[in-house]
Amino acid sequence: MDKKMCMKTQVEFRSSKFPPYDGEEEEINPGRWGKRLAEYLAAKLAEKGIATDEMAVEDWGCFLPIQNCGFRLALCCGHQTGDHDQFLVFTDPSTPSFRRWFWKIDATPQFCRLLGAVREILEADPEIRDIEWNDYPVVKSSTP
Repeated sequence: MDKKMCMKTQVEFRSSKFPPYDGEEEEINPGRWGKRLAEYLAAKLAEKGIATDEMAVEDWGCFLPIQNCGFRLALCCGHQTGDHDQFLVFTDPSTPSFRRWFWKIDATPQFCRLLGAVREILEADPEIRDIEWNDYPVVKSSTP
């Protein structure tokens, strides 16, 4: 994967494939869910040799840890405010270059592998559409 693409650490898309489980919105927050999406990505990433740990439910969606040595790496998955078919996935950390204590870590190889796999997964699924990759952070205007 091109290094420039590794800087695009957020992906928005549409799909009716990931509705909330019964009661999931009460467990997370009204209008927020992401368990089916996190489970889907965990299964598809495993097929590509990328192992995940147990997902955690947060107030905004689901945190999916990626097994990785040396630093924490995860995908954050959730429903976007708006239509029921709008989703967002982003990485934690938000960029492939970050500081940990006194050291600067360049995680570009890990990001490229993970984000390349996510890109392949999303693009190969005909039930997922309107895929848009963005640099982090994306600030969208609330005015038309």
